Amino acid sequence: MVDRLRSAAEQLEAPTCPDCHIEMRWYRSELLADEPVPIIAHLFVCPHCKRAAQTDTVFKGTRGPPDKLSAPRFLAHAA
Repeated sequence: MVDRLRSAAEQLEAPTCPDCHIEMRWYRSELLADEPVPIIAHLFVCPHCKRAAQTDTVFKGTRGPPDKLSAPRFLAHAA
């Protein structure tokens, strides 16, 4: 999960404050959901008016259903 957080942070583009029209600064990122699809929230704050904004990174599902389900084999013993 740390690798996903790093890659999400590297691709972030800071939003522009709708009031001041300047680039907001990253404040922190947090994991909102891990299953079924990881979602990371990135929080930004305007350095001038302190308005907050959030952008989310949603990862595409990398896990699919298994091709075959495995089960233990039971051997029949002859008596």
